[in-house]
Amino acid sequence: MNYPVSSINPGKTIMNRFLFKSVLLPFLLGSSMCFAQNPLDFGSNIRTADPSGHVWADGRMYLYTSHDEECQEDFYMKDWYTFSSDDLVNWTNHGPSLSVDQLSWADNYAWAPDAAYKNGKYYLVFPAGTGMKDRKNPKNSTKWMGIGVAVSDSPTGPFKDAIGGPLWKDPYANDPSLFIDDDGKAYLYFHGTNSDYYVAEMADDLLSVKGDFYKMDMGGYEPKMEGPWVFKRNGIYYFTMPEKNRTLTYYMAKSPKGPWKYQGAIMEEEANSNNHHSIVEFKGQWILFYHRWLDTPESSCKKKQRHVAAEYLYFNDDGTIQKVERTAQGVSDFASKIEKTEKSSASHAQ
Repeated sequence: MNYPVSSINPGKTIMNRFLFKSVLLPFLLGSSMCFAQNPLDFGSNIRTADPSGHVWADGRMYLYTSHDEECQEDFYMKDWYTFSSDDLVNWTNHGPSLSVDQLSWADNYAWAPDAAYKNGKYYLVFPAGTGMKDRKNPKNSTKWMGIGVAVSDSPTGPFKDAIGGPLWKDPYANDPSLFIDDDGKAYLYFHGTNSDYYVAEMADDLLSVKGDFYKMDMGGYEPKMEGPWVFKRNGIYYFTMPEKNRTLTYYMAKSPKGPWKYQGAIMEEEANSNNHHSIVEFKGQWILFYHRWLDTPESSCKKKQRHVAAEYLYFNDDGTIQKVERTAQGVSDFASKIEKTEKSSASHAQ
């Protein structure tokens, strides 16, 4: 309806606009705060990296992460943390699940862990080490790292060192990825000195390596890498990794030992920063967990530090992975997305 100009009360119009903005502004800010939850909010300013995601029998998502101490020197890290969630937004911090103080064979380098469930127990496979790394004069470095195994009756720990030492001492190794196939066989992938793209089959109790390391056929392409992550979907095995420690890329195969076929990038590198990730299905949605190096102006050292983030991951009909972009929203709408999916499934079932 068009009103004559003379019938409009300017003062009332201005007041209505002010009231409208007063009501709308908090709503918009609230919406922004609600959906801008990437990196993940673990309830404090804790610095986390190297997320390993797993869904156990209780249906919750568990994240096993490394822990960057505030403004730490180099990557001198002392413990591993566990977080869990039902909706990927509200997280429970279960505190440190294992510390290098509990190890007799290492006192530093609590780097990227992984976890598994087998034989009624929860297993944490973790790298740790000793010595110092001299970045200016590498020949003076004494740093060494190996992979240990800890066990708990609970998915949140506390975990206890199960073998009192590393699985092996030579070669130097870190970044374990423990994959258990449908037949119960367990395979350990890792990054190591002159031993990338090797896999070790684990004994049934997951406390030792069974036989020799197996060098996999990667189809002729073996770039520098760290942080392998292996998973299975629709009978296809995926070997994923940070290529050159930066860009997340992947291979596909019909066997956990390959031969593998290179497929390209999942997520491009960000500002010359390293990355470390995991890929897991949760309530029908595939999720990519990773970490980002972000400015921390509230910190005393005023430098970029690592934070765990997450994005949705989608597959093409042929099983290949669609490229993932980093977003501020991440998976903050996970609960509503699942609710819509469940309603849609229910309506189709009627």
